[in-house]
Parts: sequence; structure tokens; C-alpha cells
Amino acid sequence: MKVKVFDESHEKDLENSVNDFLNSGEFDIIDIKYQVAIAVCGEEQIYCFSAMIIYN
Repeated sequence: MKVKVFDESHEKDLENSVNDFLNSGEFDIIDIKYQVAIAVCGEEQIYCFSAMIIYN
């Protein structure tokens, strides 16, 4: 069993990264975990979109 972790600042970038990985080979996907974190720094909102794929 292995894991692959992705971390992007835009949801479309995360989507592209995950799709590229899934299309790169034959995997038995066990689970995909998704998370969004938001931080406020002054007037700016910072987003972090991440996913972890558990596979064989």
C-alpha cells in the first residue's frame, strides 16, 4: 500500500494534478481524502486544497 499527497492553492490545479496521477498508470485505488484549509492574513484569504490518494 502507498500514498500520494497533493497540495495546491487552486482547486483546478488540484484537480489537474490528481487526474494526471490517476491517468499515469494502473492503480488499485483504496481511498481518496480531500481537504480545504482557509487562513486569513490581514485582508487576504489564503486557500490550500489538498488530497491524499491511498493505493496499491
